Amino acid sequence: MQLKTKGLVLREVKTGEADRILTILTPEHGILSASAKSSLRLKNKLFAATGLFCYSEFVLFPGKNMYIVDEATPIEVFFELRQSVEGMALAMYFAELAATVAQEGEEAESLLRLLLNSFFLIGTQKKPLHQIKAVFELRTLFDAGFMPDIVGCCECGSAETETFRFDLSEGALFCQNCAEKIGAAPNISRSQLAAMQHMLYSEPEKAYSFTLLPEAMAGLSRLATHYVCSQLDHRFKTLDFLETVLD
Repeated sequence: MQLKTKGLVLREVKTGEADRILTILTPEHGILSASAKSSLRLKNKLFAATGLFCYSEFVLFPGKNMYIVDEATPIEVFFELRQSVEGMALAMYFAELAATVAQEGEEAESLLRLLLNSFFLIGTQKKPLHQIKAVFELRTLFDAGFMPDIVGCCECGSAETETFRFDLSEGALFCQNCAEKIGAAPNISRSQLAAMQHMLYSEPEKAYSFTLLPEAMAGLSRLATHYVCSQLDHRFKTLDFLETVLD
């Protein structure tokens, strides 16, 4: 039975002369693997809709080990992502992170929407890359069930100190005084905490609507990455390159 679905190509692997194996993120079915035969040929009907980061309407048929792409119509191809090395590297990291947390056969509509919005912002350069990165990382973990407790200090409830300690392994917050008692150095400022709270607690369409000084935003971006790697216990191959090009 055929499956009709929209989906975003997160990964492509060339096989044979002109075939591709695609990893596709879909709203209703999560991650799917599909073979796009002859899709690397310029005149093939699948060429325009099955490339990396193409968001397309797919018609799939079940095969022996994976789906077979029968038809594909492009909706958005995100050419703008290729305008900069930094933007492309960030998109590659986002795709790997999404493929890591998404599951086959499970709904992924919110993750797909977040990824599409992030790709749009990277391409249009409407927000700083560090800001896009931190929002995507934290919202992705939120959707995957890794919600940190950052309303106030986990020991005394205070949210009034100028600096805090965000515990990466527990996702818990310590105020400056309680952090000192356990011998932990502060790693997040009050303004960074406010930005982090906005990213996580606001409506999805408003998550990017905040401002932070560039240096503070870069620091929060690094903290978000450390939190992702700690919670998922995973080192991303694409992150190694991203960290060499994104200051």
